[in-house]
Amino acid sequence: MSEPMDKRALILQYVDDELTGRQREQVKDWIINDPESAAYYRELTELDDILNQRDVEEVSADWEHKIQRQLTDMQAKEREGMKRLNLRKVSVIGGVLATVVVVVSMMMQTYGQRALSARVRDAGEYLTANTRFKQSADDFGAQYEPYYLETSYLVKTEGQSTAGVPLSRPASPAVAGRMLYFETDSETHPGHNTEEYAHISENEFRQVTDHPLSTFSIDVDTGSYSNIRRYLNQGSLPPVDAVRIEEMINYFSYDYPQPEGDDPFSINIDAGVAPWNPDHQLIRIGLQGKTLAQDEIPPSNLVFLVDVSGSMQSANKLPLLKQSLKMMVQQLSDHQRVAMVVYAGAAGQVLESTPGSDKRKILEAIDRLQAGGSTAGGAGIKLAYRIARDNFIKGGNNRVILATDGDFNVGVSSTSEMTRLIEERRKDGVFMTVLGFGMGNLKDGRLEQIANKGNGTYHYIDTEREARKVLVEELGSTLFTIAKDVKLQIEFNPARVKAYRLIGYENRMLNKEDFNDDTKDAGELGAGHTVTALYEIVPAGSEETFASVDELVYQKRQAVESADLMTVKLRYKQPDGDTSQLIQQAIKDTDVASKLTGDFEFVAAVAEFGMLLRQSKFKANASYEQAIQAATQSLGRDRSGYRQEFVELIQKAQRLDHRVTEQAPGEIRFKDTTEAE
Repeated sequence: MSEPMDKRALILQYVDDELTGRQREQVKDWIINDPESAAYYRELTELDDILNQRDVEEVSADWEHKIQRQLTDMQAKEREGMKRLNLRKVSVIGGVLATVVVVVSMMMQTYGQRALSARVRDAGEYLTANTRFKQSADDFGAQYEPYYLETSYLVKTEGQSTAGVPLSRPASPAVAGRMLYFETDSETHPGHNTEEYAHISENEFRQVTDHPLSTFSIDVDTGSYSNIRRYLNQGSLPPVDAVRIEEMINYFSYDYPQPEGDDPFSINIDAGVAPWNPDHQLIRIGLQGKTLAQDEIPPSNLVFLVDVSGSMQSANKLPLLKQSLKMMVQQLSDHQRVAMVVYAGAAGQVLESTPGSDKRKILEAIDRLQAGGSTAGGAGIKLAYRIARDNFIKGGNNRVILATDGDFNVGVSSTSEMTRLIEERRKDGVFMTVLGFGMGNLKDGRLEQIANKGNGTYHYIDTEREARKVLVEELGSTLFTIAKDVKLQIEFNPARVKAYRLIGYENRMLNKEDFNDDTKDAGELGAGHTVTALYEIVPAGSEETFASVDELVYQKRQAVESADLMTVKLRYKQPDGDTSQLIQQAIKDTDVASKLTGDFEFVAAVAEFGMLLRQSKFKANASYEQAIQAATQSLGRDRSGYRQEFVELIQKAQRLDHRVTEQAPGEIRFKDTTEAE
């Protein structure tokens, strides 16, 4: 094999994290000093990032034999039909993404030793919106030698086997590592990726002298974390905007003390050194909701609003949804009544309000659910709210539980229309919980907004285990609100703090005037739930510089002498109240710990992981290794194993993350995954 091919094979193994320390250093030297190697490395990582968007499917153990047989039997047949095919170019990157490529000549030698347990993606759903890699069939004919593979054993689309997907091998070693896909009919692959995520602009550092107040609404959603887990478990990094750090942090419960007074929650504040930047400090603000005894839980009027449209046919959508609802029903009592509405091309009631003790009747209604048709989401929501009002329980928990992938396309469908409709209904005292399902067309941003505007929470259900966590283990905090419109406002002391930034909560920021305005909507806190927020602060006296404004001509700033770092003020309303109550608490400069321990250390590890996934410009010295070590040291009791699972997710992300950043022309900066050694 030629030296260039040896280099390419080693670079590919480097991307797959399969080399020894000495080999890694050799390849790193090539990438830095050899333009051809650098270009090839960038090509692999760029295509890797594009592919990191879809599901994966296990490869059968006899894939190599089938490929060789098909190459022999069907090469001539495919040549005749190539000119009418549209090219889609897809990267397959070894053990990270998939090891199924067309293995002939040098490529057989390059890929023949790849593990047969590697996973292959659904080629029919890649690069549908990416035009940079499209080529015409004529261009293809000049560059590649076509082969035809029957790949029903390799790929699936929306749960259905897809046979006869044409693939080809590159004739040139320069493009080794790619698999090419051709699609003759778009109907063959109906499940193009149309997932939507709202853009997140990361919170910046703000100087205390210019912005002494920071105001935001609490957030107890957890959908982002389980969605991130879905991506990583399928062998790809999540989209940056799918990563909401506050939802990652609040996925886990923490050992805060129960409230002792009349307030429905306790406020807990502590401080320590930021692990990723020892010149900065972290402030943790934790709320612990009061845990209610069974006889304290108010009666419930629940309306399940179930999406049974055609987009819900996949196994990870309606079938998983039905299993989730069945688990929840097993926890209901006679004090909890359930009605059910379905919507597809039209909306209809399939179960009148029924006591939770009549489980047989409720379960039979769930069993009858079948998917099909378009999605009249607006009509379904209107009907669900009408039924909730008809069965309203004064002083009780009145709630619509929407279960969907969010792919509304008939009737009231825009996010703004949906949220206005839900804002109107929440004034009647009916709240909303949103359960997101599926992949490929998940409307994450839309579902989060609907939950926020409906005085409820958003959860993404990727597995039966997650359904059990949300609808069984945390049923009280999911369904029973103990405080609404919960807002936090922090005043920083400029004599002790130079600058600060809130980590996450970007879509929960409020104007400072909103804190005292009881008409402004904010987040809700469920029974027994915990809420955690982190601030990264720069101590006064630091030489760091930040964006600022000129000194004022007509006003002068004067700091009040105090040992406090900051004062935390909190406003909340009772679930059926309209007037907020105020709580406040301060933390002193002397309360900053030199080392994080316990839950605080775990929270910091989650935040560090989130910054790495988002490629945050504030990640400083953050690394996967450091996050793994911190999370491992702070597992605690971890009875359900969620923290250990988190450690495993960091390890998966570390293996997948091969992103690099160019600092200057010809200069490549490696991420910590390649610097670890």
